[in-house]
Amino acid sequence: MANLNGFDANTVEPSSTFDPLPAGKYLAAVTGTEMKATKDGTGSYLNVELTVLDGLFKDRKVWDRLCLNHPNAQAVKIARGNLSALCRAVGVLQPRDSVELHNIPLVITVKVKKREDTGELANEVRGYARKDTAAGKPQQAAPTDNTPPWRR
Repeated sequence: MANLNGFDANTVEPSSTFDPLPAGKYLAAVTGTEMKATKDGTGSYLNVELTVLDGLFKDRKVWDRLCLNHPNAQAVKIARGNLSALCRAVGVLQPRDSVELHNIPLVITVKVKKREDTGELANEVRGYARKDTAAGKPQQAAPTDNTPPWRR
C-alpha cells in the first residue's frame, strides 16, 4: 500500500495515451542516450531518445535503437550507418560519448509501422538530416481523421 493522502485528481489533468506520430519529417533533438543489453544478452544497443522541438507534436518523443554490438554483422552495419547519419546531422563526427550528440537540432524522418510482437502501430526513425539542408526541412504532418481533438 502507498499513502496518497493529499492527492486530489480534480486538480490534475489526467494523462492520455499517445498514438504514434504521423509519418513525416520533424525538427527534433537527441535528449537521452543509454547503452542497453539486448533481450537475449548477446549484444547491446544505443537507445536514442529524440524529442520533437516544434509544431503540432512539440515535446513528443520517439526512440531509435542502434544495435552497435551484435552477432549479426548486418545489424551492426545498419546501426553504424544510422549512427553516422546522426553524427553528421548534428555536426559531431567523432563523439567520444553519446552525450555529445544531445540537444543539437536536427531533422528526423519518422515512419509508422506495425509491431511484430503486439500488432500495434509504432514509430520508427528512418533517417537523420541537418536542420539547415533543403532536403531535410521538416514538413509537419497534418492531423488525420483519427487525430484526437486535443492534439489539433
